[in-house]
Amino acid sequence: MTDYVAGFEDLRLDDADRAGGKGANLGELVAAKLPVPSGFVILRAGYEHAIDHGVHGRQLYALHTEALAAATARAQPQRLEELCREMRDLVHDSAIDAQLRATVLAAYHGLGAEVPVAVRSSAVGEDGATASFAGMNVTVTNVHGDDALLAAVVDCWASLFTPRVLTYRARRQMRQRPEMAVVVQRMVVAKEAGVAFTADPATGADHIVIEAARGQGEVVVSGSVEPDTYIVDPAGPTLLSSRRGTQDFAILPGSDGDRRVDLTAADTAAPVLDPDQVLAVARLAQQVQQHHGGRPQDVEWVFDDRELWLVQARPITTLPSRPQPMATAVDSDEVLVRGLAAAPGVAGGPVRVLRTPADGTALRDGEILVAPMTNPDWLPTITRAAALVTDSGGMTCHAAIVARELGVPCVVGTRSATTTLTDGRWVSVDGGTGQVRAATPSSAPARQQVAVIPLRHDNEQQPVSPATDITATRVYVNLALPEVAERVAATDVDGVGLLRAETLLTQALGGRHPRDLIARGEEQVFVETMASSLYRIAAAFAPRPVVYRATDLRSNEFRALTGGSRYEPEERNPMIGYRGCYRYIREPELFRMELAALARVRARTANLHLMIPFVRTRWELEACLELVDASPLGRDRGLHRWVMAEVPSVVHWLPEYVGMGIDGVSIGSNDLTQLMLGVDRDSEQCAELFDESDPAVLHAIGEIVGTARRMGITSSLCGQAPSTHPEFAEHLVRMGITSVSVTPDAIAATRRTVAAAERRLLLDHAHNSLDQRLR
Repeated sequence: MTDYVAGFEDLRLDDADRAGGKGANLGELVAAKLPVPSGFVILRAGYEHAIDHGVHGRQLYALHTEALAAATARAQPQRLEELCREMRDLVHDSAIDAQLRATVLAAYHGLGAEVPVAVRSSAVGEDGATASFAGMNVTVTNVHGDDALLAAVVDCWASLFTPRVLTYRARRQMRQRPEMAVVVQRMVVAKEAGVAFTADPATGADHIVIEAARGQGEVVVSGSVEPDTYIVDPAGPTLLSSRRGTQDFAILPGSDGDRRVDLTAADTAAPVLDPDQVLAVARLAQQVQQHHGGRPQDVEWVFDDRELWLVQARPITTLPSRPQPMATAVDSDEVLVRGLAAAPGVAGGPVRVLRTPADGTALRDGEILVAPMTNPDWLPTITRAAALVTDSGGMTCHAAIVARELGVPCVVGTRSATTTLTDGRWVSVDGGTGQVRAATPSSAPARQQVAVIPLRHDNEQQPVSPATDITATRVYVNLALPEVAERVAATDVDGVGLLRAETLLTQALGGRHPRDLIARGEEQVFVETMASSLYRIAAAFAPRPVVYRATDLRSNEFRALTGGSRYEPEERNPMIGYRGCYRYIREPELFRMELAALARVRARTANLHLMIPFVRTRWELEACLELVDASPLGRDRGLHRWVMAEVPSVVHWLPEYVGMGIDGVSIGSNDLTQLMLGVDRDSEQCAELFDESDPAVLHAIGEIVGTARRMGITSSLCGQAPSTHPEFAEHLVRMGITSVSVTPDAIAATRRTVAAAERRLLLDHAHNSLDQRLR
């Protein structure tokens, strides 16, 4: 142990102030003599030495003070983005001196020669009772070699300075300097991996739930496959039941990062785990719970060729207010279908099999909704259902999450419910056992919901409150960082309406200008890094849509990247200069790399789509779409192609754009307002002229939305006005806009505002209808 580095064996939970929450927790698991892959923590002191006391320390924290004020005011999001980018650049420019470098590398070499490791942020204070920061900072897996390790450590440090983290700190009134430890842990070559819950998260029952898949466990956590599920009685322990999942690919480590491997029928012929392995995982989970005083635990585990490893553990945050009873033995003929117990509660009623959300009006109150799967479009229907049963999905799928939030008993992954169950047949759905039984009107139970309560623990984030408003207008989120995807995806949001490429691109390039990377023949590095970040976001939100806006850095922003001065022009007005769609057709190399990354992700999850920004004319969009058609995405018929509507010319050209195959239009209200009114919104002298509710701006928005409605394409608006100005939201709703997209902290307020606007619109329609009848 040194001033800068500590092995896991030297840490305990009390060391969270210098090792961060993750590092301290891993130390506690090692202290319990549990099988944790070896590793060490670069302590907060290492960060202080390199960053606080480094060459840029004074400048960095002067900028931090300004950025925190900007985040508190929420008035200039672009300025906050600029400040955060500048701070991250300063961190990346800070040197790791010989002493710290030698200390870190000595600890790394102690793990083995160029051993692959996971490098994970462990920010000080991130696992507190009221401020978790979960998922906000960087994790890098399968890191090989000295230089790659040190680069990943700096990436973790730099991730403290993002708009999301600064906004979070501002809202929590956390004014102290952010500081970070970094976990470095030997990667296990996973043959099988997964998650174990020492109490059923859906029912609270006192049994162990194990989900398992082949390869690395991220496929279980992300929900990208249906894992095998095993139920274990802690007494013994004894295997009570098992259920085979469906997995057609696995994620395995490669020489240069993760790789996807398609699985054959022969690969998946046997269960993921044999009975001895199941019981071994159960015993390990029990040991973790016992060490933490009986507190229910969520455990991540991995089998390599020979051993079982514990790679993380944390408390379970939500359980039913009281455990639900286990299923009693029944005549096998009575059970019509079985699936995964996804949301607790019991309800009975007649079946209604629906194939698409458009059929939702056919569901009558009190009926059992049976569907192949569900997505956000089903929400209004689910709220009227007595219970929900689906063919596909697992305990972490969208149907399960929504049902738990709404208190609707739910069984998922039955595989055959839509064919076995028929309209009008009376059934009883038990969301705590995963069984759907035959019933009669006299025997079917009334709906019994089970309250789910949060379990407050010091090192776990609090669960998101259920949605209180269901809206026909979808509420999307603007996103820029993969580190926050899982957390934001767990909120009451219908998808990502604007995924900004710029942050992903600068992370993928390590602050370098893309043409410098191309000149060095490193295009594949960009594609793989970008695809990894995109997949993390798309998988977190699946099956909800994620709309990726291709890179729209202006020339002055590109110049700020390393080597940028060699490639970028100096423009007097970059805002209306060399950017967006026109740049793609003048310099198609970068755009081709972006398209290649999108194609790689869409091969794994089909909810990722493309949006082309700053389209000025028909001919440039036509040339741009030719580049898309020439890429691997050109053969992908499920890809939605959007245009961003920032330039007023879109009002004229939109019908032509639709004729060229555009599926959606997203209004960038900030840029559109600036260009409509000829005003810089960041100008102190002209700030009062910037008004998204100006009649000229509203007229342009109305024309765009009206054209989209007439031509049958999706329309959206990206900006904060719908959440902060109720009258603006009502204008959009009355226009018939399909969705709005806002920052994560504005999701709840926007949902409420839109819901209120929709209610007023319905009342107006009702009054008008009544007036007409009275006449």
